Order: sequence, then C-alpha cells, then structure tokens
Amino acid sequence: MHERADAALWDVVRLSRPSRVAGVTMAGFRAHETTPVTLRLIPHPAVTLALVFGAGSVTVDEATVRRQPGSLVAGLGFGPVRVRRPENFECVQVRLSPVVARAILGVSPADLYGAVVALDDLWGREAARIRERLADVSSWEERLALTDALLTRRREAGAPVDPEVAWAWRRIVVSRGLVRVDRLAAELGWSRKRLWSRFHSQIGLPPKRAAKLVRFDGAAHHLVAGQDAARVAADCGYTDQSHLHRDVMAFTGVTPATVANEPFLAIDDIAWPTRGHGVRRGTTEPAELLQLHR
Repeated sequence: MHERADAALWDVVRLSRPSRVAGVTMAGFRAHETTPVTLRLIPHPAVTLALVFGAGSVTVDEATVRRQPGSLVAGLGFGPVRVRRPENFECVQVRLSPVVARAILGVSPADLYGAVVALDDLWGREAARIRERLADVSSWEERLALTDALLTRRREAGAPVDPEVAWAWRRIVVSRGLVRVDRLAAELGWSRKRLWSRFHSQIGLPPKRAAKLVRFDGAAHHLVAGQDAARVAADCGYTDQSHLHRDVMAFTGVTPATVANEPFLAIDDIAWPTRGHGVRRGTTEPAELLQLHR
C-alpha cells in the first residue's frame, strides 16, 4: 500500500558545522508514518550511505530482485530502484564524494557502480555495531557527531585517489557536467586513454558518464523546483527536450514529469543546503528538527 505523498511527515536534521572530511555531507531523517512507504531512489553524483538504526530494515526492489539490508550503500549511477522503508523509520544518510568513497568504504566505487548493496557485505560486523551505537545515543547531535568521527577515522586509514583524478572530478562538478573529456585530459597533460583508465578505476565510472550524471542531477533538481522541461533542457546543456527525456528515463526509468513530482528530492536543499540548485524549502538550526510535509 502506498501512502499519499502529502500525508508523510519527516524530521530532518543536519550537522551544525561541516564534516571533518572534505567531500562528506550528512543528515538525519525520521519519518513518523505508522505504515511502510515506498520511495524511489534518484541517482546522485555521490555514493550514498544510509545508516539505518532502530527497529525494522529497508527493502530494496530492483526489477525482480528484492533484498532486505539493514544499512545500505548506493553506488554511483544505479538504475531504477525503489526502497520500501519500515514504519517509524530513522537513519543517518551520508553522501560521499567519489573522491573519498574508496577510502571510507574500503572498496573501489567501481565495484559498486550501478548497485545498491547491504553495508554488512562491505563492513561485516562493524555495520551492526554502528547500528547499535546510533540507536543507543539519545540525540541527533550525538548521532551525527558519532557518524562524523567514524567517517574521519576510516578516511584517515584509507588510500586517497590521485590528485589529478580528484581535480578532474571537481572540474566536472563545477562545470555542471558540461566540460569536455578531451579538454580535461589536455589540461592535465594526460592522454584521453590514461584519464579514462585512472578516473574509471578510482572514481567508479568513466569521466564522460560522470559528466552525464552531474548534468542529470542538476536537471532533476531544476525540474523539482518547478521549471519547464524545455527550459531545463536548454539551461542544463541538453541538445533539446527529447535529449533531456532520454537521459532522465535512462537514470530513473520514469519521465521528467514524474521526476518533477518526486517528493524526496524537495528535501535535498534542507538536508544539504549548499547544493546550489535553487530549491529552497526551509532551514534548520544546529541539532534542530525540521518537520516537512512531502
């Protein structure tokens, strides 16, 4: 059974200061519904880590495959995925820049490309211990601080990506996905083949696909902000509206009009207010809960 979108009520809380790890953002979520709700995961140019705690587990539906992880990790560029979350759901959601994802997760983002996996499969018993610790602390401020300390420790112990690869990723993000791959290679003094190989192995997808994902992300949030699809196509560097339609369908399995009505995307500028997409729904003070009707 699907709950009406306007009946859902979320609490959203974010860190009072930036994470100690550059490229990491996080937010706490609590949903008050007493019945399960299914949400569509929209691909994002970050590896997503959902640390679920308390009672219940999320169920991930991918075509005919259904899995029930505790906490989960969504790699870059996953296809159409729906997540059915339990009643009274609580989690800390973390967005990891692919520049730091390998060090924190302990696996290459390339191994997670297009997939949603259980955190237990990556971290073993540590995933269960984290879930217990998050449930034991009494405040969101403590939970976010605990999560930040965990990520900082893992980042310091992990292997960094090449500085040239990190630079190329930042250029793609800053350009909103519009920079050409051959230009990136020329600016680095690398061959196109060398850039493709290093970038793909360390970031998790080829540079051209990375640019396509970043461009799609910007377009999706402009659609949610209420902009006309034709204008979004022009502003985000698509050849025409049909080009935008094909990209949105490829990433989500639904049309731009459906993406425009995705309620959870409207939360992004509250939970991660520095995104810069212009979707402004509200603000939170440190450790203050925001109640948001979807």
